[in-house]
Amino acid sequence: MTLASDSRRPALIVETPAPRNGPAAPRRRTRLTRNRWGYAYVAPFFLVFAAFSLYPFLYTAWVSLHQVNLSNLDGGTWVGLDNYTKLLHSQFFWNAARNTLTIGILSTVPQLCMALGLAHLLNYELRGRTFLRVVMLMPYATSIAAATLVFAQLFGRDYGLINSLLEVVGLPRIDWEGGTWTSQLAISAIVTWRWTGYNALIYLAAMQSIPGELYEAAEIDGASRWKQFLHVTIPSLRPTILFTVVVSTIGAVQLFGEPLLFGGRGTTTGGTSGQYQTLGLLMYQQGWSNFHIGQAAATAWAMFLIIVLIVGINALVGRLRSRNDR
Repeated sequence: MTLASDSRRPALIVETPAPRNGPAAPRRRTRLTRNRWGYAYVAPFFLVFAAFSLYPFLYTAWVSLHQVNLSNLDGGTWVGLDNYTKLLHSQFFWNAARNTLTIGILSTVPQLCMALGLAHLLNYELRGRTFLRVVMLMPYATSIAAATLVFAQLFGRDYGLINSLLEVVGLPRIDWEGGTWTSQLAISAIVTWRWTGYNALIYLAAMQSIPGELYEAAEIDGASRWKQFLHVTIPSLRPTILFTVVVSTIGAVQLFGEPLLFGGRGTTTGGTSGQYQTLGLLMYQQGWSNFHIGQAAATAWAMFLIIVLIVGINALVGRLRSRNDR
């Protein structure tokens, strides 16, 4: 029998493995080259982030462990946690923390409630909706200094418009800056005016992503618009509401411009008796008025830890609610 007679049999093909330096190596080199180009494109962001965010963040932590004066930044003395210990025993720190908390609550709660209501109204078919959206965003685009100075004139004791209106209805004038609660209410009004429209547009964008079938089913069941808002809109907006609460909380802890300019003198004491001094004002006063950079850095880290704690609590509450809904 010859080999030609076995031509009907299937040929046995044996695949030999490619050499290690064969076709796989160029393919691997091509992938690495492509990755290098990707890293090259994103490298500027990481360089800027490292230079202007990461390095100051770590340097502030290092400075908070030293006794450093503004006039001699390189001649600091290691004190460990002494700056944090002094901070916890300082009545000025607890006064500023209490003021920050009350101003944050007085501004965040009404702000988000009004933003939710405005977004709900704009979600319906209204004439001039685009114009109304632009009008709501205008306070956010206004300068902090300009808005604060205008509100300081409105809340003026002698010639303020609000006190004039109080006199018209037979009520006495109020020293808005001199009182603790009155000054904090006035500053909260500034923050609420600036950020309500911004949060309303965020809520509006989230509302427009809610499926219309949910509202149609609720309307068929006889639910009014108020019940649709409570049982359809609010549950669908929970992630967005949690986001705005977290962002507003961060802004409240870092509040600086409004209380700085509210008195009209640009002082960091927050009034004659510190009645509206926030943590941001205290940090600035320690570092650039009293020249104690180490204490200012410790205050900055205390603010950071407060933000992390509040954000963690909000995230935990949101996760527990999502589990309960399941």
